[in-house]
Amino acid sequence: MFNEVYDVIVVGAGHAGSEAAAAAANMGSKTLLITMNLQNIAQMSCNPAMGGIAKGQIVREIDALGGYSGIVSDTSAIQFKMLNKSKGPAMWSPRVQSDRMRFAEDWRMLLERTPNLDFYQEMVSGLLIERDKVVGVKTSLGVEVKAKTVVLTNGTFLNGLIHIGDKNFGGGRAGEKAATGITEQLVDLGFDSGRMKTGTPPRVDGRSLDYTKMVEQPGDDNPEKFSYLDITKPLETQRSCYMTYTSEVVHDLLREGFDRSPMFNGRIKSLGPRYCPSIEDKINRFADKDRHQLFIEPEGWNTCEVYVNGFSTSLPEDVQFKALRSVAGFENVKFFRPGYAIEYDYFPPTQLKHTLETKLVNGLYFAGQINGTTGYEEAASQGLMAGVNASLKVQERDVFTLKRDEAYIGVLVDDLITKGTEEPYRMFTSRAEYRTLLRQDNADLRLTPKGFALGLATEKRLRRMEEKHESAKQFVRFFENQSVKPEEINPILKAKNSAMVKQSGKLFKIFARPNIEMNDLRELGRVASYIQEHGLDREMIEQAEIQVKYAGYIAKEKNNADKLSRLEYVKIPENFDYSVIKSMSFEAREKLKKIQPTTVSQASRISGVSPNDISVLLVYMGR
Repeated sequence: MFNEVYDVIVVGAGHAGSEAAAAAANMGSKTLLITMNLQNIAQMSCNPAMGGIAKGQIVREIDALGGYSGIVSDTSAIQFKMLNKSKGPAMWSPRVQSDRMRFAEDWRMLLERTPNLDFYQEMVSGLLIERDKVVGVKTSLGVEVKAKTVVLTNGTFLNGLIHIGDKNFGGGRAGEKAATGITEQLVDLGFDSGRMKTGTPPRVDGRSLDYTKMVEQPGDDNPEKFSYLDITKPLETQRSCYMTYTSEVVHDLLREGFDRSPMFNGRIKSLGPRYCPSIEDKINRFADKDRHQLFIEPEGWNTCEVYVNGFSTSLPEDVQFKALRSVAGFENVKFFRPGYAIEYDYFPPTQLKHTLETKLVNGLYFAGQINGTTGYEEAASQGLMAGVNASLKVQERDVFTLKRDEAYIGVLVDDLITKGTEEPYRMFTSRAEYRTLLRQDNADLRLTPKGFALGLATEKRLRRMEEKHESAKQFVRFFENQSVKPEEINPILKAKNSAMVKQSGKLFKIFARPNIEMNDLRELGRVASYIQEHGLDREMIEQAEIQVKYAGYIAKEKNNADKLSRLEYVKIPENFDYSVIKSMSFEAREKLKKIQPTTVSQASRISGVSPNDISVLLVYMGR
């Protein structure tokens, strides 16, 4: 049936699998995407949204490298918001509400139009391994498919167990069966495995809700978009979300079901995401809070199905229903389906290299929730990195990794393989030491040249990035060279309650003031004329404004990154014997032996390895 040997087989077609397959195929590798149900490619298993705090930066990074998540987020968006706009640009994070059905359809259409990519619907039950190297996969029907590399992106399907109250049953997602066989084989091969938990709220009938009792949450007045390409456009019309609150009455009704809750009666033993707790966990942990926010999110342009964000739960269905009917606006609510929790297998990611290739099996890559992460965006970025590196391996080219000062994706991967995780990992801006450098507005400037060099980003994408970079640079130079007289600028400064000037000075210095914005300076005819004459778009103008206002912060952070990156170039020999360094702490030796860092910089980030241990290591290596 499958006579050829594929370059890359991707197992699973969620967000990680879809990006992995697209990346490998677009880089010229003959790729096969195997999934249990081809109708559910890129399914949004939980909330119908992409982006958010730090996650939005990741989506823009995926897009800048040549991935598909940004494009699909734009084509399927029903609302756009730039979060944290009141803060500095390092914190700005784009987010869209998505049309769930259109999102999956657009992803599938993009994949079907991707050359070098084949599809097959079946459950992969095992790997074909020869001499510690993966050579293919085996399906539940006994079909063997040969490949040079394999990327596992199994999501929540590995021995998945769904919980609703005191009922539980096997499944990887509501209405879909769990995947079996892979965990057991990997453990036999010497891998460590664990269990994690995640959950999802009820879906309800929007026609049964009273939105007059809720607070409307509209999108931005001037919405932007994710993709840097001009093939997508900002939204012209948007759908609103709504906000309401739980109450003490709701909390009391939920508590009535705690004795039947799998979270509290011991049925669920694994850890769930700390930053996205279930509603029962919230009212238990934060007993002093008399209410919690709920965000009511439409699932698409035309469907009446609604996602109740903030009400994730595994309580019995009757308890969920009774409590939700006591929420303002939900008095007559009708359920489409109840919320549930799901437990699944994962593999601690310290067993991986920076490329996401496993240390134990050559040519085998892990991406997504199998590595202990949570979130579509985190999964998609890992899928892209795994797909890229699997393709590079087949093509016998150098590996591709990103450093912590180059991308949030670099922070994510480094955190996972260096520190590991015992609870579902979620990206936050606070995890990045260099977040002033890793902004959502400059992901293309940082990463598109790298994507182009890989053969992933197109020449059109690169040229568009270069035009933006050069236009913004010239606009900054314009402000540096332009002098402005007091009589020109003081009326603007006075209107903004900013200190007026007594003598002529450079416009750059005025613009650098925190309360002076581009729209203020457009009142100077020469600024407005420059923008018009040079055809500057919003991205070019925004980039120039950030470069002016945050020049000092950017330079300082770049300097810090350069200093610390010196240790990135101090390589540790492969299979280095740490046991011979007796002056190093026992804990450090054990951690270093287990994780086998490739550089001294990576070693310094391992929990339990002190600065003194690093000094000892450098001395021993003759540095």
